[in-house]
Amino acid sequence: MSPMRLPAENSFDWSFYGPKLVEALGQTVYMVMATLVIGGILGMGLGLALYTTRRGGLLANRVVFGIANLLVNVFRPIPFLILLMVIAPVTKALIGTRLGSTAMIVPLSFAATFGVSRIVEQNLVAIDPGVIEAARATGASRWRIVTTLVVPEALGPLILGYTFVFVAIVDMSALAGTIDGGGLGAFALDYGYKRWNFAVVWITVFVIILLVQAAQAIGNRLSRRVLRR
Repeated sequence: MSPMRLPAENSFDWSFYGPKLVEALGQTVYMVMATLVIGGILGMGLGLALYTTRRGGLLANRVVFGIANLLVNVFRPIPFLILLMVIAPVTKALIGTRLGSTAMIVPLSFAATFGVSRIVEQNLVAIDPGVIEAARATGASRWRIVTTLVVPEALGPLILGYTFVFVAIVDMSALAGTIDGGGLGAFALDYGYKRWNFAVVWITVFVIILLVQAAQAIGNRLSRRVLRR
């Protein structure tokens, strides 16, 4: 039996690397989209809590705001690689392993939640208080104001904010891939950097750029449609 033929150095043999690249891209998209859904929902809830319970907010509560604000301030600045290691026991308990694309969704979602929460809070704070006061004057309940006025009013900027988060998650997923998380980061490391094949590295970079540009274009278009309403 003849040994497997390896591609030449600093070249990209599509017959060898192509299927592996497609698989890695699928893993990255899987991690990013799952994280965006989980972290996006949890981050929205935490961001709404920060906005509504702050001083002068619709549901002002010093204790709730203090706890939520402390959590965000503590966990948000932690570098993702360190955060990944810190919550590894949680990942193991939930998924049964600390390795693989599915396992990486746990720390990615954890990091995304706190990033999204600040983006949500900042966009909601920017809403004209007069609009909210006018709604309260009509007798609308506080939760109705939040769901039918506050969130829709900030929807355009929120879409742009979530687009920014998408790009950040792609970045974190690439880092996760370097420690057995799969995806494009693992592909570039295993078949590119470790083998000194920088053709593989640059092709991977190109694919990531295309992925990010596509997401940015979709986010910009959706945001413009919302703002025109």
